[in-house]
Amino acid sequence: MPKTQSRKNPQASLHREASQVSASANKNPRLNKAIAQRGLCSRRKADELIFQGKVKVNGQTVLDPSCRIAENDLLEVSGQKLSLVQKPVYLMLHKPIQTVSTAHDPEGRTTVLDLLPEQFRSMRLFPIGRLDYFSEGLLLITNDGDLANSLMHPSFHLPKTYHVTVRGFVPKESLARMQKGMRLSDGTQLLPVPVHATCLGHNTTLLCMTLHQGINRQIRKMCEQENLTILKLVRVAYGPLKLGDLALGQVRELTARELKELSKARQDPKA
Repeated sequence: MPKTQSRKNPQASLHREASQVSASANKNPRLNKAIAQRGLCSRRKADELIFQGKVKVNGQTVLDPSCRIAENDLLEVSGQKLSLVQKPVYLMLHKPIQTVSTAHDPEGRTTVLDLLPEQFRSMRLFPIGRLDYFSEGLLLITNDGDLANSLMHPSFHLPKTYHVTVRGFVPKESLARMQKGMRLSDGTQLLPVPVHATCLGHNTTLLCMTLHQGINRQIRKMCEQENLTILKLVRVAYGPLKLGDLALGQVRELTARELKELSKARQDPKA
């Protein structure tokens, strides 16, 4: 029996090529996501700007937020040119005291970006959330605006754990009020705060506290109301991320595992 010669199917070949092109195109970010990832605004705000005709791609106004953007496309938002070729960067900083948790400070004080290694200085990085001027500890810094906006949204709060050193002995009644959920003097009702007290000696106590709200200066307000003097305040955990042994003022990139855990926590902060 003669062998049957195999014939190439031109239709199948074209289909494979089309699929490859489609798969490649789908790797490009949508227009609204590309804007958010540059840190300019949230994805929802990007949608508004697009619908208002304030976004151009290669000089042409685009009104579709789902439009895919390639790396070599020129993107303009309200006349501001944005670079698309930007590797996502995710950093953990051990913020020291007397450092401002902003990208720029009008008073000329040291900012958290001033502490970054040289290779990160030219990137458009910004901190996620804040630690006040006299607090230290774990602070996330990134150029992923989509991540930052989701983590800082008022309806979304990852638990944050702090080690707070206070002067003297902490009464059981104060701990009970914190754990039950205090009402601040301005009327703000706080959620229960898990807190554990450890006597350090030398007339000091260490409080380990976990917050589930985004109240500004919450720990300082709680301690002030309980007549407790804070000597040191350090954020040691943010969601699944742990400060660990990262030295004061030092920075490192998040590991692949940490990014995976952070992504999972974004989907379900109670997990």
